[in-house]
Amino acid sequence: MDKNENQLGGTNMMDDPSAAERRSLIAQKVLEQGQVFVADLVREFRVTETSIRRDLTLLEAGGRLKRVHGGAIPLPGTTRTDSFSEKMELHIKAKERIGKVAAGLIKPKDILLLDSGTTTLQVIRHVPSALRSSNLISLVTNSQPIAQEVLTWPSPNLTILGGLYLPDYQATVGPQTLAQLQELMADKVFLGTDGLTLGSGATTANIFMAEVDRMMVERSRQVILVTDSSKIGRVGFIPVQPVSAFHMLITDTNAPPDIVQSIRDRGVEVILV
Repeated sequence: MDKNENQLGGTNMMDDPSAAERRSLIAQKVLEQGQVFVADLVREFRVTETSIRRDLTLLEAGGRLKRVHGGAIPLPGTTRTDSFSEKMELHIKAKERIGKVAAGLIKPKDILLLDSGTTTLQVIRHVPSALRSSNLISLVTNSQPIAQEVLTWPSPNLTILGGLYLPDYQATVGPQTLAQLQELMADKVFLGTDGLTLGSGATTANIFMAEVDRMMVERSRQVILVTDSSKIGRVGFIPVQPVSAFHMLITDTNAPPDIVQSIRDRGVEVILV
């Protein structure tokens, strides 16, 4: 990060996202908006024009967009978002801490719903060994990586939701997925998010993923949002649920204190790790 980026920082910025995270956001904006402008990106990310132009150059070299005068546009036919494996590498240490704390909330005989987020995968990776080996919990997910992880357990009790497979998310979505969820009732749901603000609530980049997450919330008695702090203050493409729909938020200690307090004021328990 440039030293100029730190000088331009403040509580309203996106918590100083890493350069990789910023480029991911820019690539998504190009897809969602059809065009982005350098001047707008400088104001939004509070970095120098040089930093933004470097970001656009790297994104163009990676086949993520096409640079034009003053900004960038999508490549013809491009619909790509960050892949699951790319997201896995971002803020991994924070996600691991969040996953460990969230897994500690799981109790014997719990029925759990898990969406396809990379932080949600960390929840499953930190489930205590006693619960893995005793077949005491039931898990339902649309996520292929989560299913693969659970299937390594000695005695998994796992339901894998069918539906249309989205390769970039490594997850199933669509009418079949929703119909299966409609028949279930869970004790807890662990959800990830692409963005979280007081005004828009939890948001995601894909309308089909949003549909699945909404249904998971409806079919669960306790709704737990697990997300690293880089998502807080960011607004994604599709709203999922308002802040008030969540019983608990588990995030890392870099979360903006003012937003954390406002979320608590809305009755949501916030755990910082």
